[in-house]
Amino acid sequence: MNRTINYTIFEDGLSIQNYLKTKGYTSSIFKQLKKTTDNVLVNGLYKPLWTPLSSGDELTILIQETTSSPNIVSKPISLSIVYEDDDLLVLNKQSDCPIHPSQNNLDNTLANGVMDYYQKKGDTIVFRCINRLDRNTTGLTIIAKHYLSSAVLSVEMMNRMIQRTYLALVEGSIPDSGTINSPIARVEGSTIERKISPLGETAITHFKKISEKNGISLISLQLETGRTHQIRVHMKSIGFPLLGDGIYNPTNHSMDRQALHSAQLRFIHPVTGHECLFTQPLPADMAFFI
Repeated sequence: MNRTINYTIFEDGLSIQNYLKTKGYTSSIFKQLKKTTDNVLVNGLYKPLWTPLSSGDELTILIQETTSSPNIVSKPISLSIVYEDDDLLVLNKQSDCPIHPSQNNLDNTLANGVMDYYQKKGDTIVFRCINRLDRNTTGLTIIAKHYLSSAVLSVEMMNRMIQRTYLALVEGSIPDSGTINSPIARVEGSTIERKISPLGETAITHFKKISEKNGISLISLQLETGRTHQIRVHMKSIGFPLLGDGIYNPTNHSMDRQALHSAQLRFIHPVTGHECLFTQPLPADMAFFI
């Protein structure tokens, strides 16, 4: 996957590296750029990163990745593409679809489908998912198409600049709104299950009720943190577990998966700097209840 990015310089004095830092470039990106002598050009000529820039200069950055993820096999998986450009791919993930391969899921994951999609286009790609979703959580997820977009978006995620809004169906008549600030830790002896624990990592979830019908509340949720199973654990902890959640609400069989959907993503584009906003309505199995 190769990408050429051009910048026109409008002021004097900054070095190439300091200018690129204003665009979100990180130390890991600079290490990649230093690997060859044709990744950084000023007015068409190679220049080291310490070179000062002048107004009117044309700075060109070449992102070059010539190999794909070596351990992810290519296999056709139905992909619902919401948006694609040279830097990222936004997908509407379906249920019963893991993000990454594992011992029991070697070729039925989103990663396998993405590898197949780009292989058929004749492109290489290293699979980099920015906001991971559980196997049975549906909705929007971002795939970075090269190391620059991955690094910038990862910093956005770490700094809570990617606003994630989820929709969920929970049992009971939940209050109109609230915030859950309860740390989450792994359950002893389990690689999957999580619990509320004072020894856990900080986890903050905001929720608002949208509607209620037949003892089921449709809520929207925004995350300040991204702990494993955060929404599922938090909603159980206040007495409003998700429908169909086999781990945290095992007696509810109204759905064959947890009723959770990644409905909206708002973030700054890693290259253009423009705000991006993507939305995706409820899938049919959740919409049935409202």
